[in-house]
Amino acid sequence: MSVNLSTNQFYNRSSASMQKLQAQFDRLNEQVSTGKKLLAPSDDSVGYQRLQGINRANADGAQDLANVKLAQATLQQAGSSVTSMSERLQRASELVIQGRNGTNSPAAKQAIATELASIMESIVTLANGKDARGLPLFGGKDDGPAVTAGATGALGFAEGKAAAMPIGDGQTVEATVNAREFLAVKDGDDLGTAMAAIIAALRADEPIPDGAVDTLNTVADQVTATQASLGAREVRVDLQAAQLKTAADDREMVRADIEDADPTETIVQLQKTMTILQATQASFSKLSSLSLFSYLR
Repeated sequence: MSVNLSTNQFYNRSSASMQKLQAQFDRLNEQVSTGKKLLAPSDDSVGYQRLQGINRANADGAQDLANVKLAQATLQQAGSSVTSMSERLQRASELVIQGRNGTNSPAAKQAIATELASIMESIVTLANGKDARGLPLFGGKDDGPAVTAGATGALGFAEGKAAAMPIGDGQTVEATVNAREFLAVKDGDDLGTAMAAIIAALRADEPIPDGAVDTLNTVADQVTATQASLGAREVRVDLQAAQLKTAADDREMVRADIEDADPTETIVQLQKTMTILQATQASFSKLSSLSLFSYLR
C-alpha cells in the first residue's frame, strides 16, 4: 500500500511538473512566433488596460493626423493659388503703367486691354479652385462658386466662411479664405469692377481712372497679406503634425515595452525551458521504470 501511495504521489507530482513546463514552453513558443509577451488580459491586467488606452489614443491620433494632412494639402494649394494671383496682379500693374504712357498707340492699348482681360479671367479661375474634397478654396459656408463675374465685370462672392478644420487637441485652423477678403475693398468696389474700368478706358483710348488703379493696388496688397497669412497657418499646422508624430512615437515606445517580447531573451528562456522539460521527461521515464521493477520484486 505504501509503495502504491508513493508511486501515485511521484506520478502526480511529476505529471503536474511536466504539464507546467509544457505550458510554459508553449507560451514562450507563441511569444517567439508572435513577438508579443502579452497574449491575453490575464497575463497582465494593468498592462492590458494601458494597452486599451494606447489603442484608443492611436485611433484618435490617426484621425487627427488625417485631418492635419488634409489641412496641409488645402493650405498648400490655397497658398499656391494666391501666389499665382499675386504674380498676375503684378503683371497687371506693369501693364497699367504701360497703358498710362502717353506714347502708346491705340493698337498697343488694345493689346494691353486684351492681356488684362485674360489676367482677370485667370484670377477668377484661380479663385474658383477646389480642394481635395471638392470644396471651394476661397468660397463661403456652402459649396457654391467662390467668385462669379457679372456682365459689367463686377464680382459676386459666396456668403459666409467655410468651417474650420480640426487638427487635434481641440485646435482648429481656417484652411480656406473667402475671396471677398482679398479681391474686394472696403468701399464696396472689387478687382473685377476696377479691371473692367481700366480695360474700357484703354479700348476707348481714354485716360485710365485713378480710382480703378488705386483699387488694383489695394487688392494686390491684400492678396500679398493673404499669402502671408496662409503661410503662417501652414507653419502652425506643420508644428501640430510634428507634435502628433512625437506623441505617436512616445505611445509606440510605451506599447512596445508593455506588449512586445524581447526576441533574444525569449529564445533563451524557450531553450532553457525545453532543456528542463526534456530532462524532466527523461527522469520521469527512468524513475518510473525503476519504481515499477522494485514493486514487482
